[in-house]
Amino acid sequence: MAKWFKREKDPLTAAEKMEIIERSSKQVGPGVFYSTIIVVTSFLPVFLLTGMEGKLFHPLAWTKTFILLIDAVLAITLMPVLISFFLKGRLKPESANPITRTLEKIYTPVLKFCLKWRKTTIAVNLIALAVGIIMMTRLGSEFMPPLDEGSLLFMPVTLPDVSNSEAKRLLQVQDKLIRTVPEVEHVLGKAGRANTATDNSPISMIETIILLKPKSEWRDNMTKDAIINELNAKMQIPGVTNGWTQPIINRINMLSTGIRTDVGLKVYGQNLDSIYAFAQTIKKQLEGIDGVKDLYVEPITGGKYIDIEVKREEIGRYGLSVDDVNLVIESALGGMKLTTTVEGRQRFSVNARYGQDFRNNLTALKRLQVQTMDFGPIPLEAVADIKLSDGPPMINSENAMLRGTVLFNVRERDLGSTVKEAQERLNQMITKLPKGYFLEWSGQWENQIRANQTLKTILPIVLIIIFMVLYFTYHSFKEAAVTMITVPFALIGGVFMVYFYGINLSVAVAVGFIALFGMAIETAMLMTIYLNEAMQNMVAKHGNSKATLTNNIIREYVIEGSAKRLRPKLMTVSVGLFGLIPILWATGVGSDIMRPITIPLIGGTISSTIYVLLITPVIFEMIKERELKRNGKIELIDVKE
Repeated sequence: MAKWFKREKDPLTAAEKMEIIERSSKQVGPGVFYSTIIVVTSFLPVFLLTGMEGKLFHPLAWTKTFILLIDAVLAITLMPVLISFFLKGRLKPESANPITRTLEKIYTPVLKFCLKWRKTTIAVNLIALAVGIIMMTRLGSEFMPPLDEGSLLFMPVTLPDVSNSEAKRLLQVQDKLIRTVPEVEHVLGKAGRANTATDNSPISMIETIILLKPKSEWRDNMTKDAIINELNAKMQIPGVTNGWTQPIINRINMLSTGIRTDVGLKVYGQNLDSIYAFAQTIKKQLEGIDGVKDLYVEPITGGKYIDIEVKREEIGRYGLSVDDVNLVIESALGGMKLTTTVEGRQRFSVNARYGQDFRNNLTALKRLQVQTMDFGPIPLEAVADIKLSDGPPMINSENAMLRGTVLFNVRERDLGSTVKEAQERLNQMITKLPKGYFLEWSGQWENQIRANQTLKTILPIVLIIIFMVLYFTYHSFKEAAVTMITVPFALIGGVFMVYFYGINLSVAVAVGFIALFGMAIETAMLMTIYLNEAMQNMVAKHGNSKATLTNNIIREYVIEGSAKRLRPKLMTVSVGLFGLIPILWATGVGSDIMRPITIPLIGGTISSTIYVLLITPVIFEMIKERELKRNGKIELIDVKE
């Protein structure tokens, strides 16, 4: 190509221009195509995620896949054509570009130093890898990064026999106390449930939505956790157990797992009293664990009922039937439907029942009049036993079994280590459960286990597929293995950044690492293509035998292959980084999810670039020297085929 640079006139004829474009496209095109296919393959685990995490990340995976597939086709079809139109004027060498010259001046001495101290360079990388693995084991874990919805949901629970008037009073007191915190904009609370079968909240469960002011109006050094702690301190009311969450995630949790908190421990069994006693024992064990907040046992006993048992012998004496007595009870207490009024498109039923003074206590109920044919009106207590009894406020069942739950949220600590500590405590306490009783962890933990299992199952398959794509690219197991080695070293930077940013491992972080996986291999493939091209140039000039080749000649061409194509390698990396870095400064709803995806990508891209630019040439040189020593020649790999 040097002969074209030396011409004084326009250096390229049309035929020569097409020849260069064709040769260059054949050299880079297949590598770009295969690396794009590898990036698509690396996203397979995201497609196999199910549940909440699947719904959240499937659009990202589909979008990226379609873009990359089109990109792979355009890279080998449209790009060469566009280059033929836009490549005009004198053809300048790479060294004519001032940026390239500056980068080469910095990079070449560093690369020579690494090649001189090969074992030390590899040892430093292995130490960094070991440190990264240690850091990885110390990272916390959670299902998904907590999304800041800008509002809070306060869900206190009272005893199940609370009266309507007391629930109303509590609601008003709590709303007034919440409103005293300066960061609170609006408060809206409700007790019980609406007239719908989709909301089974008892009167003892209060839901209060708290809208917060914008963060710019908060007090100095105030965080959301600090606001929750301040509110919780104000809400210490006897007989009330507090619960703090957010409106959207609360509904998602309740719909997906039946648990309204972050974590729930379901206790299945045959007897309600035994389940409740067992749940209380579990609660005592969980108390005091760091991170466990709003600990609460859902009451499955303690509801108050009025039992009215008909005395069959007595009603026979008065000439009454059971239906006659039940009719009186229904009309007096429950209300009997008389008619329906029609007002436009609305329909209202009109019911009649006894006034409150006639039914507000047991004595009044006992005096209710039952009409007889022969004896006139008689009191209800003459034909029925009326008494108060305890029973379940609401019967929960799942999988055709009775169920109780121990509920808690996790704050100021990661979900994974909190639940693991809780499990260890319970495992020490519970050696064996009675027959017919068992425990099941639910809530966010259930989702986390499911997502982790999916990723663990599919990742080995993805690695095998990527390795096979690399093999068919290089037609060499050795080259494919060298490229695959890039992956763990690429992860080092990702782990370091995740660790120093204090982010917990989650599905979002896993998706970030999956995206990094493909990008790292793409950069490594580009380097390998140029190094193999340098080896072909070397063999063309010096031959391919022990007699003509030396270690110094191999090093010279390794440096040339690495340094002379530095600009396209850095461009590949820079495009990705420039698109990702702005996300680090993103604010507002949704940035909580985007940042954990981005941080491992940025750190990993930087570390994989350093590895590819400095370590890949070192390993490549060592392999070629070994081939020359053992076989008397080096293996040439034509990636263009």
